[in-house]
Amino acid sequence: MNNIEVESNYPSFRLLQGYIKDSQAIEVKLLTGESMAGTVIWQDVHCLCVQSGDPPISSLVWRQAIAYIQPKA
Repeated sequence: MNNIEVESNYPSFRLLQGYIKDSQAIEVKLLTGESMAGTVIWQDVHCLCVQSGDPPISSLVWRQAIAYIQPKA
């Protein structure tokens, strides 16, 4: 099994960590054109977990599927 480490020196990783720490609402646009909104509750080298709704639903989003992430105003 490959042992892949998260590269926490990358600005993108640090920005997402800030969103997680601040519970910042975000919008994730996927390469398919779909989008989702919520908060990132964790990240790893392969995926993000985005939580939205009431009651909260967690969605696993593969990094390869993401076109962009932006904070919600």
